[in-house]
Amino acid sequence: MSWQNFVLALVLLCLWGFQEVAQACTCLPVHPQQVFCKADVVVIKAKVVGVTPGMHVEGTLTKYDIKQRKNFKGTEKLFDAIYTAPGSAACGVTLTKGTEYLLMGRLQSDGSLRISVCDFYQPWKALSAVQKSLLYRYEKGCDCMIKSCFSFPCCKTTPTECLWTFLPGKMGYDEQAQNFACIKKNDVCFWYRAAFIPRRG
Repeated sequence: MSWQNFVLALVLLCLWGFQEVAQACTCLPVHPQQVFCKADVVVIKAKVVGVTPGMHVEGTLTKYDIKQRKNFKGTEKLFDAIYTAPGSAACGVTLTKGTEYLLMGRLQSDGSLRISVCDFYQPWKALSAVQKSLLYRYEKGCDCMIKSCFSFPCCKTTPTECLWTFLPGKMGYDEQAQNFACIKKNDVCFWYRAAFIPRRG
């Protein structure tokens, strides 16, 4: 192989690598309440009872058969399945059969439910009593705006904002995501911490 051909092959390989990276799934940090409040999001507690894997080549979605236990938000329809892309690079999620989850999935035009890594899903047992109680508070703050704060200066620009801080020395973003809801009272939004209560079923 000539020197010129070697360089050309190396460039093409690099470009292919960059394309693969560009096609990988990326999501900005999103507070669970932000996902909850989106108009097309359905929030349910459900147990995974089966799985039908999708295929990358054919673009088939992975189907998780579920047994719905509770509906926190959205249509009153009982779902028996939730769909996701077949692989993390395409923003697909991996759920474990036999595990109960809190699922925040997007309702599709055909009535099916779909979820991605940019949405919110957690094993039910991994949620604290505080997080479970917040599910009954999130809707009271859907008129508020949760503003992510990554660098100084960072301050509220309107009374209807709650700052979600990722800054050293401030309340950790995990603490706010797990234990606080942004709610509105008297036209002002603020972080509300739920009281500790016994776990709900």
